[in-house]
Amino acid sequence: MRYLDNAATTPVRAEVLEAMMPFLTRWFGNPSSHHTVGEAAASALDDARSRVAAVLGMRRGDVVFTSGGTEANNLAVKGIAVAAQANRGARRVVTTPIEHESILQSADYLRRIHGFDIDVLPVDATGRVDAADLAAAIGDDTAIVSIGYANNEIGTIQDAAALGAATRARGVPLHLDAVQAAGWLPLRDLGADALTLAGHKLGAPKGTGVLAVRGRIPLEPLLHGGGQERGRRSGTEDVAGAVGIATALELAEAEHAESAARVGALRDAFVARVLATVPRAALTGHPALRLPGTASFVFPGTSGEAILLELERRGVVSSSGSACAAGSDDPSHVLTALGLDADVARTAVRFTFPHDLSTPPDDVADALAASVAAVGSAG
Repeated sequence: MRYLDNAATTPVRAEVLEAMMPFLTRWFGNPSSHHTVGEAAASALDDARSRVAAVLGMRRGDVVFTSGGTEANNLAVKGIAVAAQANRGARRVVTTPIEHESILQSADYLRRIHGFDIDVLPVDATGRVDAADLAAAIGDDTAIVSIGYANNEIGTIQDAAALGAATRARGVPLHLDAVQAAGWLPLRDLGADALTLAGHKLGAPKGTGVLAVRGRIPLEPLLHGGGQERGRRSGTEDVAGAVGIATALELAEAEHAESAARVGALRDAFVARVLATVPRAALTGHPALRLPGTASFVFPGTSGEAILLELERRGVVSSSGSACAAGSDDPSHVLTALGLDADVARTAVRFTFPHDLSTPPDDVADALAASVAAVGSAG
């Protein structure tokens, strides 16, 4: 089986599991407990926090461990916006139509429950945001700007530096959803005030995540209780999970330049062959400014679901887009925001390669052959 759905999730790396194991067995204590077992857990948690902060170029106290990217995005968008509303009367959120649902639905919650206005910036046909449009949208009442560093369906990469410059000029916090970008792109010096990560995209277990938010940014917690994570996220911390995501993040940071170059070259060859071989195939997203591991297509005149079933029958596992929207009959909101017709959007297929240098060229060749046959069967 060729697994080419790594944007949905990745297997846990052996190094990560090894690093986590002591905190699932011998040193299993509650880090808030004042005894030897608890203090060992607390020390490991602090060390994991420092390691994550070092990779991101932020302070240890900026790192909040969460249950994953969805919680981290919710905490960033809601927590920063509600605090800004309370502190300075801000009541506007700026985002784009191609964001992950955890951002879009958090913004909608703020509109419905807290009376916020939501400004949705346009994107071009490749999914890119114009920094000039962002600058024009920011006003004195803007609480937060929340944009994905790289899109989870089409892989398009935003100009984080330009977006950060636009928000800094107006003194408005910028939140970057870096869940898909981690392991492929640099994570330091992005000009962001808040950044979200999910461990299971990097070789850590599902249920692990990070919100890194600079200490000067007020943040209203979503969870209340024990006051863990400096009062920003109550609940007994998952020490083993924190160690796991810290280890996975360090490995990804050390390898990302090499893996991006190697996998990007394989991906480019795959894209070129699909476009040359499969009738009516069209690439979605930016042709160059895209994640090295992402190749996303539409195949007009076919059925995306039929293609996926035929691919799996032929030994290739891929997806139609975000795993969070699996099972829905609605076309991708990302693809329709790019201007694609709903029927065409329903023919989408996304291939996403791993970034641990484990994809042999034979997998790409097999995926190509299976794709040609699958589209032919579904057409």
